[in-house]
Amino acid sequence: MTQTTNRFFDEIGRLMNDAAGAAQGVKREFDTVMRTQAEKFLRDMDLVKREEFEAVKDMARLAREENEALKARIAALEAKLGATSA
Repeated sequence: MTQTTNRFFDEIGRLMNDAAGAAQGVKREFDTVMRTQAEKFLRDMDLVKREEFEAVKDMARLAREENEALKARIAALEAKLGATSA
């Protein structure tokens, strides 16, 4: 009887291990499908990636700085021109 009980528990243990492995496989497959669908959804929405956004933001900041420098240079040249013609 003891040997039969041990075999029964061994079989139950193997069955549980197999079920856990199958459940992990299903979870991995589910995660992969969900990630793929989410990526497709986001691509279809035509959203901007953070890296692209940050690059454009930096370009805009540099353009603003250059614009301010040019404004100051024009103002200085106009002041010099005004002082010369007066």
